[in-house]
Amino acid sequence: MSGTAVAQIIGFALTPIISRLFSPSDFGVFGSFGSILGVIAAGVTLQYTQAIMLPKEKTDAINLFFISCLSAVFITLLCLAAILIVPAFFLNIMKTHSAWMLVLLVMAVFVSGLNQSFQAWCVRVKAFRHTSASQVIRTIAANGTQIGFGWFQGGALGLVCGAVLADIVASINLARVLFSDLKALRPDIQWVRMKQLAVEYRDFPIYSATQSVIGALSLGLPVLLLGYFYDIAVAGAYAFGVRILLAPMSFVLTALRQVLFQKASETYNYRGKLYPLYLKTTSVLLAMVIIPASILFIWSPSVFAWLFGSEWHEAGIYARWLVLWLVSVFINVPSILFGRILRLQSKLFFYDLLLLGLRIAIFVLGGIYLESLQTIVLFSTVSSWMNTMFVIWIGYVIYCREKRTSKG
Repeated sequence: MSGTAVAQIIGFALTPIISRLFSPSDFGVFGSFGSILGVIAAGVTLQYTQAIMLPKEKTDAINLFFISCLSAVFITLLCLAAILIVPAFFLNIMKTHSAWMLVLLVMAVFVSGLNQSFQAWCVRVKAFRHTSASQVIRTIAANGTQIGFGWFQGGALGLVCGAVLADIVASINLARVLFSDLKALRPDIQWVRMKQLAVEYRDFPIYSATQSVIGALSLGLPVLLLGYFYDIAVAGAYAFGVRILLAPMSFVLTALRQVLFQKASETYNYRGKLYPLYLKTTSVLLAMVIIPASILFIWSPSVFAWLFGSEWHEAGIYARWLVLWLVSVFINVPSILFGRILRLQSKLFFYDLLLLGLRIAIFVLGGIYLESLQTIVLFSTVSSWMNTMFVIWIGYVIYCREKRTSKG
Protein backbone atom coordinates (compact mmCIF):
# COMPACT_ATOMS: atom_id res chain seq x y z
CA MET A 1 0.00 0.00 0.00
CA SER A 2 2.91 2.36 0.68
CA GLY A 3 4.16 1.96 -2.89
CA THR A 4 0.68 2.56 -4.26
CA ALA A 5 0.42 5.67 -2.07
CA VAL A 6 3.65 7.05 -3.55
CA ALA A 7 2.34 6.37 -7.05
CA GLN A 8 -0.96 8.11 -6.38
CA ILE A 9 0.67 11.11 -4.72
CA ILE A 10 3.02 11.57 -7.68
CA GLY A 11 0.16 11.20 -10.16
CA PHE A 12 -2.12 13.60 -8.30
CA ALA A 13 0.65 16.18 -7.83
CA LEU A 14 1.33 16.25 -11.59
CA THR A 15 -2.34 16.32 -12.65
CA PRO A 16 -2.69 20.15 -12.35
CA ILE A 17 0.14 20.43 -14.87
CA ILE A 18 -1.37 17.87 -17.24
CA SER A 19 -4.84 19.46 -16.99
CA ARG A 20 -3.40 22.76 -18.26
CA LEU A 21 -1.57 21.11 -21.17
CA PHE A 22 -4.57 19.20 -22.55
CA SER A 23 -8.16 20.26 -23.27
CA PRO A 24 -11.41 18.52 -22.24
CA SER A 25 -11.69 17.37 -25.87
CA ASP A 26 -8.26 15.71 -25.63
CA PHE A 27 -9.40 13.90 -22.51
CA GLY A 28 -12.59 12.94 -24.31
CA VAL A 29 -10.62 11.12 -27.03
CA PHE A 30 -8.30 9.65 -24.38
CA GLY A 31 -11.32 8.50 -22.38
CA SER A 32 -12.89 6.91 -25.47
CA PHE A 33 -9.63 5.07 -26.20
CA GLY A 34 -9.50 3.92 -22.58
CA SER A 35 -13.10 2.73 -22.71
CA ILE A 36 -12.49 0.55 -25.77
CA LEU A 37 -9.24 -0.76 -24.33
CA GLY A 38 -10.91 -1.45 -20.99
CA VAL A 39 -13.58 -3.62 -22.59
CA ILE A 40 -11.08 -5.67 -24.60
CA ALA A 41 -8.55 -5.86 -21.75
CA ALA A 42 -11.23 -7.14 -19.38
CA GLY A 43 -11.38 -10.37 -21.36
CA VAL A 44 -7.90 -10.47 -22.89
CA THR A 45 -6.67 -13.28 -20.59
CA LEU A 46 -10.11 -14.94 -20.46
CA GLN A 47 -9.74 -14.31 -16.69
CA TYR A 48 -7.41 -17.27 -16.23
CA THR A 49 -5.31 -14.75 -14.30
CA GLN A 50 -7.90 -14.94 -11.52
CA ALA A 51 -7.53 -18.72 -11.45
CA ILE A 52 -3.76 -18.50 -10.89
CA MET A 53 -4.36 -17.79 -7.21
CA LEU A 54 -6.58 -20.81 -6.58
CA PRO A 55 -4.53 -24.06 -7.02
CA LYS A 56 -2.63 -25.31 -3.99
CA GLU A 57 0.23 -26.54 -6.18
CA LYS A 58 2.59 -24.00 -7.73
CA THR A 59 3.08 -26.26 -10.74
CA ASP A 60 -0.60 -25.89 -11.64
CA ALA A 61 -0.38 -22.13 -11.15
CA ILE A 62 2.49 -21.76 -13.65
CA ASN A 63 0.50 -23.69 -16.27
CA LEU A 64 -2.46 -21.39 -15.69
CA PHE A 65 -0.12 -18.44 -16.10
CA PHE A 66 0.86 -19.64 -19.58
CA ILE A 67 -2.78 -20.27 -20.45
CA SER A 68 -3.50 -16.62 -19.62
CA CYS A 69 -0.56 -15.45 -21.77
CA LEU A 70 -1.70 -17.58 -24.73
CA SER A 71 -5.19 -16.15 -24.33
CA ALA A 72 -3.71 -12.64 -24.49
CA VAL A 73 -1.96 -13.48 -27.77
CA PHE A 74 -5.16 -14.93 -29.26
CA ILE A 75 -7.37 -11.97 -28.27
CA THR A 76 -4.75 -9.48 -29.52
CA LEU A 77 -4.75 -11.19 -32.94
CA LEU A 78 -8.55 -11.02 -33.05
CA CYS A 79 -8.38 -7.32 -32.16
CA LEU A 80 -5.83 -6.72 -34.93
CA ALA A 81 -8.05 -8.51 -37.45
CA ALA A 82 -11.09 -6.43 -36.45
CA ILE A 83 -9.13 -3.17 -36.76
CA LEU A 84 -7.81 -4.14 -40.22
CA ILE A 85 -11.32 -5.01 -41.40
CA VAL A 86 -13.23 -1.99 -40.01
CA PRO A 87 -10.71 0.72 -39.04
CA ALA A 88 -13.24 3.51 -39.58
CA PHE A 89 -15.54 2.02 -36.94
CA PHE A 90 -12.90 2.26 -34.22
CA LEU A 91 -11.77 5.73 -35.29
CA ASN A 92 -15.35 6.97 -35.23
CA ILE A 93 -15.94 5.64 -31.71
CA MET A 94 -12.77 7.34 -30.48
CA LYS A 95 -13.68 10.59 -32.29
CA THR A 96 -10.26 10.80 -33.96
CA HIS A 97 -8.73 10.54 -37.43
CA SER A 98 -5.26 9.40 -36.34
CA ALA A 99 -4.37 5.90 -37.56
CA TRP A 100 -1.70 5.79 -34.86
CA MET A 101 -4.51 5.34 -32.34
CA LEU A 102 -5.30 1.97 -33.91
CA VAL A 103 -1.66 0.85 -33.71
CA LEU A 104 -1.51 1.92 -30.07
CA LEU A 105 -4.77 0.11 -29.32
CA VAL A 106 -3.39 -3.23 -30.54
CA MET A 107 -0.18 -2.68 -28.57
CA ALA A 108 -2.13 -1.70 -25.46
CA VAL A 109 -4.31 -4.82 -25.62
CA PHE A 110 -1.31 -7.14 -25.76
CA VAL A 111 0.64 -5.31 -23.07
CA SER A 112 -2.42 -5.25 -20.82
CA GLY A 113 -2.76 -9.03 -21.12
CA LEU A 114 0.86 -9.61 -20.18
CA ASN A 115 0.65 -7.08 -17.36
CA GLN A 116 -2.39 -8.80 -15.85
CA SER A 117 -0.64 -12.18 -16.05
CA PHE A 118 2.56 -10.88 -14.46
CA GLN A 119 0.61 -9.14 -11.69
CA ALA A 120 -1.36 -12.30 -10.95
CA TRP A 121 1.84 -14.31 -10.63
CA CYS A 122 3.40 -11.72 -8.33
CA VAL A 123 0.33 -11.82 -6.11
CA ARG A 124 0.40 -15.62 -6.11
CA VAL A 125 3.99 -15.65 -4.82
CA LYS A 126 3.35 -12.66 -2.51
CA ALA A 127 5.85 -10.44 -4.34
CA PHE A 128 3.96 -7.35 -3.24
CA ARG A 129 7.10 -5.22 -3.19
CA HIS A 130 7.40 -5.68 -6.94
CA THR A 131 3.73 -4.94 -7.60
CA SER A 132 4.09 -1.84 -5.45
CA ALA A 133 7.19 -0.69 -7.34
CA SER A 134 5.38 -1.35 -10.59
CA GLN A 135 2.66 1.15 -9.62
CA VAL A 136 5.25 3.84 -8.96
CA ILE A 137 7.08 3.11 -12.23
CA ARG A 138 3.83 3.21 -14.20
CA THR A 139 2.80 6.55 -12.70
CA ILE A 140 6.16 8.24 -13.28
CA ALA A 141 6.38 6.94 -16.85
CA ALA A 142 2.79 7.88 -17.73
CA ASN A 143 2.78 11.37 -16.24
CA GLY A 144 6.31 12.20 -17.37
CA THR A 145 5.59 11.17 -20.96
CA GLN A 146 2.23 12.95 -21.02
CA ILE A 147 3.76 16.18 -19.74
CA GLY A 148 6.43 15.94 -22.43
CA PHE A 149 3.87 15.41 -25.19
CA GLY A 150 1.63 18.12 -23.73
CA TRP A 151 4.47 20.63 -23.75
CA PHE A 152 4.83 20.05 -27.50
CA GLN A 153 1.03 20.08 -27.98
CA GLY A 154 0.76 16.36 -28.58
CA GLY A 155 -2.99 16.36 -27.92
CA ALA A 156 -4.93 13.17 -27.28
CA LEU A 157 -2.25 11.07 -28.97
CA GLY A 158 0.24 12.21 -26.33
CA LEU A 159 -2.07 11.10 -23.52
CA VAL A 160 -2.49 7.67 -25.11
CA CYS A 161 1.24 7.22 -25.81
CA GLY A 162 2.05 8.01 -22.19
CA ALA A 163 -0.41 5.43 -20.89
CA VAL A 164 0.79 2.65 -23.22
CA LEU A 165 4.46 3.31 -22.52
CA ALA A 166 3.79 3.24 -18.79
CA ASP A 167 2.17 -0.21 -19.02
CA ILE A 168 5.14 -1.53 -21.01
CA VAL A 169 7.68 -0.30 -18.45
CA ALA A 170 5.60 -1.57 -15.51
CA SER A 171 5.27 -5.01 -17.14
CA ILE A 172 9.02 -5.30 -17.62
CA ASN A 173 9.50 -4.68 -13.91
CA LEU A 174 6.97 -7.38 -12.96
CA ALA A 175 8.46 -9.88 -15.41
CA ARG A 176 11.62 -10.11 -13.29
CA VAL A 177 9.70 -12.02 -10.61
CA LEU A 178 8.45 -14.56 -13.14
CA PHE A 179 11.88 -15.20 -14.65
CA SER A 180 13.33 -16.17 -11.27
CA ASP A 181 10.54 -18.73 -10.73
CA LEU A 182 10.53 -19.95 -14.32
CA LYS A 183 13.90 -21.66 -14.03
CA ALA A 184 12.69 -23.99 -11.29
CA LEU A 185 9.21 -24.61 -12.75
CA ARG A 186 10.08 -25.00 -16.44
CA PRO A 187 9.96 -28.84 -16.41
CA ASP A 188 6.39 -28.67 -15.05
CA ILE A 189 5.05 -26.59 -17.96
CA GLN A 190 3.21 -29.11 -20.14
CA TRP A 191 0.66 -28.79 -22.93
CA VAL A 192 -1.35 -31.71 -21.59
CA ARG A 193 -1.62 -30.17 -18.14
CA MET A 194 -2.53 -26.79 -19.64
CA LYS A 195 -5.41 -28.38 -21.53
CA GLN A 196 -6.63 -30.13 -18.38
CA LEU A 197 -6.50 -26.94 -16.32
CA ALA A 198 -8.16 -24.91 -19.07
CA VAL A 199 -11.11 -27.29 -18.88
CA GLU A 200 -11.09 -27.53 -15.08
CA TYR A 201 -11.27 -23.75 -14.71
CA ARG A 202 -13.54 -23.17 -17.70
CA ASP A 203 -16.02 -21.24 -15.55
CA PHE A 204 -13.55 -18.32 -15.58
CA PRO A 205 -13.65 -17.72 -19.36
CA ILE A 206 -17.34 -18.63 -19.56
CA TYR A 207 -18.62 -16.53 -16.67
CA SER A 208 -15.87 -14.43 -15.11
CA ALA A 209 -14.40 -13.13 -18.38
CA THR A 210 -17.86 -12.37 -19.76
CA GLN A 211 -18.76 -10.70 -16.48
CA SER A 212 -15.57 -8.59 -16.57
CA VAL A 213 -16.27 -7.49 -20.14
CA ILE A 214 -19.81 -6.53 -19.18
CA GLY A 215 -18.46 -4.65 -16.17
CA ALA A 216 -15.96 -2.82 -18.39
CA LEU A 217 -18.77 -1.96 -20.79
CA SER A 218 -20.73 -0.51 -17.88
CA LEU A 219 -17.75 1.65 -16.93
CA GLY A 220 -16.76 2.63 -20.47
CA LEU A 221 -20.14 3.30 -22.04
CA PRO A 222 -20.74 6.60 -20.22
CA VAL A 223 -17.75 8.21 -21.96
CA LEU A 224 -18.71 6.81 -25.37
CA LEU A 225 -22.41 7.66 -25.07
CA LEU A 226 -21.81 11.13 -23.62
CA GLY A 227 -19.55 11.84 -26.58
CA TYR A 228 -22.22 10.55 -28.96
CA PHE A 229 -25.28 12.30 -27.52
CA TYR A 230 -23.71 15.53 -26.27
CA ASP A 231 -20.13 16.51 -27.10
CA ILE A 232 -16.63 15.06 -26.84
CA ALA A 233 -15.78 17.87 -24.37
CA VAL A 234 -18.62 16.68 -22.10
CA ALA A 235 -17.22 13.15 -22.31
CA GLY A 236 -13.78 14.55 -21.48
CA ALA A 237 -15.08 16.43 -18.43
CA TYR A 238 -16.77 13.24 -17.21
CA ALA A 239 -13.63 11.14 -17.84
CA PHE A 240 -11.43 13.68 -16.06
CA GLY A 241 -13.77 13.81 -13.07
CA VAL A 242 -13.74 10.02 -12.76
CA ARG A 243 -9.95 9.99 -13.11
CA ILE A 244 -9.50 12.44 -10.23
CA LEU A 245 -11.96 10.65 -7.95
CA LEU A 246 -10.44 7.25 -8.67
CA ALA A 247 -6.92 8.42 -7.78
CA PRO A 248 -7.36 8.38 -3.97
CA MET A 249 -9.54 5.27 -4.24
CA SER A 250 -6.80 3.42 -6.10
CA PHE A 251 -4.40 4.26 -3.29
CA VAL A 252 -6.31 1.81 -1.10
CA LEU A 253 -7.96 -0.54 -3.58
CA THR A 254 -5.00 -1.48 -5.79
CA ALA A 255 -3.09 -2.90 -2.85
CA LEU A 256 -6.16 -4.20 -1.03
CA ARG A 257 -7.50 -6.07 -4.08
CA GLN A 258 -4.24 -7.99 -4.50
CA VAL A 259 -3.64 -8.76 -0.82
CA LEU A 260 -7.27 -9.51 0.03
CA PHE A 261 -7.74 -11.88 -2.91
CA GLN A 262 -4.63 -13.82 -1.92
CA LYS A 263 -5.65 -13.90 1.76
CA ALA A 264 -9.27 -14.83 1.10
CA SER A 265 -8.25 -17.58 -1.38
CA GLU A 266 -5.86 -19.01 1.20
CA THR A 267 -8.55 -18.87 3.91
CA TYR A 268 -11.05 -20.60 1.62
CA ASN A 269 -8.57 -23.33 0.59
CA TYR A 270 -7.87 -24.18 4.22
CA ARG A 271 -11.56 -24.00 5.21
CA GLY A 272 -11.27 -20.89 7.35
CA LYS A 273 -14.07 -18.41 8.09
CA LEU A 274 -14.70 -15.92 5.28
CA TYR A 275 -17.59 -13.96 6.78
CA PRO A 276 -15.59 -12.14 9.51
CA LEU A 277 -12.98 -11.14 6.92
CA TYR A 278 -15.70 -9.94 4.53
CA LEU A 279 -17.53 -7.96 7.19
CA LYS A 280 -14.34 -6.38 8.49
CA THR A 281 -12.96 -5.25 5.13
CA THR A 282 -16.30 -3.90 3.89
CA SER A 283 -16.98 -2.01 7.13
CA VAL A 284 -13.49 -0.48 7.22
CA LEU A 285 -13.80 0.68 3.61
CA LEU A 286 -17.16 2.31 4.37
CA ALA A 287 -15.75 4.10 7.42
CA MET A 288 -12.77 5.34 5.41
CA VAL A 289 -14.80 6.86 2.59
CA ILE A 290 -17.70 8.64 4.34
CA ILE A 291 -15.96 11.88 5.37
CA PRO A 292 -13.88 12.41 2.17
CA ALA A 293 -16.97 11.70 0.05
CA SER A 294 -19.02 14.28 1.98
CA ILE A 295 -16.32 16.92 1.50
CA LEU A 296 -16.08 16.21 -2.22
CA PHE A 297 -19.84 16.35 -2.66
CA ILE A 298 -19.93 19.86 -1.20
CA TRP A 299 -16.81 21.48 -2.68
CA SER A 300 -15.90 19.55 -5.87
CA PRO A 301 -16.77 22.31 -8.42
CA SER A 302 -14.72 24.97 -6.59
CA VAL A 303 -11.79 22.63 -5.98
CA PHE A 304 -11.64 21.48 -9.61
CA ALA A 305 -11.71 25.03 -10.98
CA TRP A 306 -9.02 26.25 -8.56
CA LEU A 307 -6.71 23.24 -8.79
CA PHE A 308 -6.97 22.22 -12.44
CA GLY A 309 -8.06 25.41 -14.19
CA SER A 310 -11.34 27.18 -14.87
CA GLU A 311 -12.14 25.01 -17.90
CA TRP A 312 -12.53 22.02 -15.54
CA HIS A 313 -15.33 23.56 -13.44
CA GLU A 314 -17.91 21.45 -15.27
CA ALA A 315 -15.87 18.32 -14.47
CA GLY A 316 -16.15 19.31 -10.79
CA ILE A 317 -19.94 19.54 -11.09
CA TYR A 318 -20.05 16.06 -12.59
CA ALA A 319 -17.65 14.78 -9.91
CA ARG A 320 -19.98 16.01 -7.15
CA TRP A 321 -22.66 13.55 -8.27
CA LEU A 322 -20.29 10.80 -9.36
CA VAL A 323 -19.18 10.55 -5.72
CA LEU A 324 -22.43 8.69 -4.95
CA TRP A 325 -21.59 5.95 -7.43
CA LEU A 326 -17.86 5.72 -6.71
CA VAL A 327 -18.42 5.37 -2.94
CA SER A 328 -20.42 2.22 -3.65
CA VAL A 329 -17.69 1.03 -6.05
CA PHE A 330 -15.16 1.56 -3.25
CA ILE A 331 -16.98 -0.61 -0.72
CA ASN A 332 -18.02 -3.41 -3.07
CA VAL A 333 -14.48 -4.59 -3.98
CA PRO A 334 -14.54 -7.33 -1.29
CA SER A 335 -17.93 -8.44 -2.65
CA ILE A 336 -16.53 -8.99 -6.15
CA LEU A 337 -13.46 -10.86 -4.91
CA PHE A 338 -15.37 -13.10 -2.50
CA GLY A 339 -17.98 -13.84 -5.14
CA ARG A 340 -15.27 -15.15 -7.46
CA ILE A 341 -13.63 -17.21 -4.73
CA LEU A 342 -16.98 -18.84 -3.95
CA ARG A 343 -17.37 -19.56 -7.69
CA LEU A 344 -20.57 -17.52 -8.00
CA GLN A 345 -19.63 -16.47 -11.51
CA SER A 346 -22.94 -17.45 -13.07
CA LYS A 347 -24.94 -15.32 -10.61
CA LEU A 348 -22.50 -12.41 -10.86
CA PHE A 349 -22.83 -12.60 -14.64
CA PHE A 350 -26.58 -12.02 -14.55
CA TYR A 351 -26.18 -9.20 -12.03
CA ASP A 352 -23.69 -7.40 -14.28
CA LEU A 353 -25.92 -7.99 -17.30
CA LEU A 354 -28.80 -6.32 -15.46
CA LEU A 355 -26.57 -3.41 -14.43
CA LEU A 356 -25.34 -2.96 -18.01
CA GLY A 357 -28.91 -2.93 -19.33
CA LEU A 358 -29.94 -0.27 -16.81
CA ARG A 359 -26.98 1.93 -17.64
CA ILE A 360 -27.53 1.69 -21.40
CA ALA A 361 -31.18 2.64 -20.89
CA ILE A 362 -30.22 5.60 -18.69
CA PHE A 363 -27.72 7.06 -21.16
CA VAL A 364 -29.81 6.46 -24.28
CA LEU A 365 -33.01 7.88 -22.78
CA GLY A 366 -31.05 10.59 -21.00
CA GLY A 367 -29.26 11.50 -24.22
CA ILE A 368 -32.62 11.91 -25.95
CA TYR A 369 -34.66 13.64 -23.22
CA LEU A 370 -32.31 15.05 -20.56
CA GLU A 371 -29.40 17.45 -20.14
CA SER A 372 -25.96 15.95 -19.62
CA LEU A 373 -25.89 16.71 -15.87
CA GLN A 374 -29.33 15.18 -15.32
CA THR A 375 -28.23 12.01 -17.10
CA ILE A 376 -25.08 11.74 -14.98
CA VAL A 377 -27.06 12.27 -11.74
CA LEU A 378 -29.53 9.52 -12.70
CA PHE A 379 -26.70 7.17 -13.69
CA SER A 380 -24.80 7.73 -10.45
CA THR A 381 -27.87 7.28 -8.24
CA VAL A 382 -29.03 4.03 -9.86
CA SER A 383 -25.49 2.61 -9.93
CA SER A 384 -25.00 3.42 -6.24
CA TRP A 385 -28.21 1.66 -5.26
CA MET A 386 -27.36 -1.44 -7.34
CA ASN A 387 -23.86 -1.74 -5.88
CA THR A 388 -25.18 -1.39 -2.34
CA MET A 389 -27.68 -4.20 -2.90
CA PHE A 390 -24.83 -6.30 -4.34
CA VAL A 391 -22.73 -5.83 -1.18
CA ILE A 392 -25.65 -6.89 1.03
CA TRP A 393 -26.43 -9.94 -1.13
CA ILE A 394 -22.86 -11.30 -1.16
CA GLY A 395 -22.64 -10.86 2.62
CA TYR A 396 -25.89 -12.78 3.05
CA VAL A 397 -24.64 -15.63 0.81
CA ILE A 398 -21.37 -15.97 2.75
CA TYR A 399 -23.20 -15.88 6.10
CA CYS A 400 -25.69 -18.57 5.07
CA ARG A 401 -22.97 -20.87 3.68
CA GLU A 402 -20.87 -20.71 6.81
CA LYS A 403 -23.93 -21.16 9.02
CA ARG A 404 -24.80 -24.38 7.15
CA THR A 405 -21.18 -25.54 7.34
CA SER A 406 -20.98 -25.00 11.11
CA LYS A 407 -24.21 -26.98 11.62
CA GLY A 408 -22.92 -29.82 9.45
